[in-house]
Amino acid sequence: MIEKTSPRADRILLLAFVAAVLLGPILLAPFGAGYPDLLQKFAIFGIFAIGFNILFGLTGYLSFGHAAFLGVGSYAAVWSFKLLSMNVVPAVIFAVIVAGLFSAVIGYISLRRSGIYFSILTLAFAQMSYNLAYSVLTPITNGETGLQITLGDPRVLDSVANDGGLPVTNLFGLAMNQTWETALLGMTLHFNTGFYFCALLLIAAFYISMRIFRSPFGMMLRAVKSNQNRMSYTGLNIRPYMLSAFMISGMYAGLAGGLLAATDPLAGAERMQWTASGEVVLMTILGGAGTLIGPVLGAGIIKYAENVFSSFNDQILAGFFDFLPDSLASALVWAASAFVGDGWQLTLGIIFMVIVTFLPGGLMEGVNRIRKWHEQRQRGNDLSSCSAKPAE
Repeated sequence: MIEKTSPRADRILLLAFVAAVLLGPILLAPFGAGYPDLLQKFAIFGIFAIGFNILFGLTGYLSFGHAAFLGVGSYAAVWSFKLLSMNVVPAVIFAVIVAGLFSAVIGYISLRRSGIYFSILTLAFAQMSYNLAYSVLTPITNGETGLQITLGDPRVLDSVANDGGLPVTNLFGLAMNQTWETALLGMTLHFNTGFYFCALLLIAAFYISMRIFRSPFGMMLRAVKSNQNRMSYTGLNIRPYMLSAFMISGMYAGLAGGLLAATDPLAGAERMQWTASGEVVLMTILGGAGTLIGPVLGAGIIKYAENVFSSFNDQILAGFFDFLPDSLASALVWAASAFVGDGWQLTLGIIFMVIVTFLPGGLMEGVNRIRKWHEQRQRGNDLSSCSAKPAE
């Protein structure tokens, strides 16, 4: 199904997205999600999900191995910090290039098959990458300890000046961990350099994704998803289109991996595990595969549940129910404690189950239903008002 859109609607959507992202520290502070670490995760995994959606949402090819490109991007960025400079720009560029080349190799092999066979191939490559990083390529990856910066790294592009501590990542001299705090309406707002760097790249990634969705290339990918056999019968070679989509998606994942290293200069093999690949699948399906905003919403919900719901304990829950009688409050705390803290995944599972059951198209399907219902109601009101006018 092709979305009905227009250049004006796209411009409004882009402006709304830019405003929401840049005002993230203000909009999310009332929900306990306005601190830099979580805001950075929202932006980084939003990029990861947008890239995955270009492959899965447009072509229908389900990859279970995209965490491999996330991990490769992280390793490439940390090596850039070790060898070149602590500036995040070269590191991010290096991460995107290396992930793109790696995805070209894996895509060239995996795209010889489709359906479940393609998914299994990508999963196999991701697990192979994980095991190589964990135990075989330890001189490059530092094995289970993870790759990290040290005082002895050459960093040929940086000055020799060192105060004796480990250097921090920076954006042309501006530290990525630098944060400005201000008070507003009783809330403490955090404006962090690392978040805004990630936010600008998220906006750029979203814009590129929008251009791909609206381009002839995107229409070709939608056609492949609609009926691949019919496309092949026309004599059109679809493999270059599919490989291009796979590479673009892998480069998005590499960008996300590079940003993870830019905000925390450490790369470990756990970023390549199949669970990380499954997480981006959940993000995309939860928000709405094949939509522009959906994957970003899905990434935000999952990371919010992971970081906020998991931090709830009995004391916090007791504060929610302190207006109730003690016996009832204790019972509610006991019941709710199974869904937060260590049980946050149970809450996420219930949310996912409800959305998939009642909104197979994800959260964006619910938004579209509400919009259509409002339009139909408005149209009905207009018709009733017109019929109520007396004939002249």
